[in-house]
Amino acid sequence: MRRDGTRWMVSGAVTLANVGAVLAEGAKEVRAGVRTIDLGEVTEIDSSLLAAMLSWMRDARREGAEIGFTNMPEGLATIARLYGVDGLLPGATQHH
Repeated sequence: MRRDGTRWMVSGAVTLANVGAVLAEGAKEVRAGVRTIDLGEVTEIDSSLLAAMLSWMRDARREGAEIGFTNMPEGLATIARLYGVDGLLPGATQHH
């Protein structure tokens, strides 16, 4: 995972096994001014990534800001639709 200005690139697996660490790092990055979270390098997901994304959105709102997501994995879009929260994810763009 790396930061480029106000963009934070998430890479590797984001699953229940490691979501706690990813969640904490993302919260720190949002507090530090990240406004776009790029999920294009995420290699494995489960519903815990969706929970992390919603948490980061809450963190941003507490800072008086909004965040967006880019390169959302197709599997995540499916999970978000199943949970009925796909409309809550700002700037969510799909892999093509």
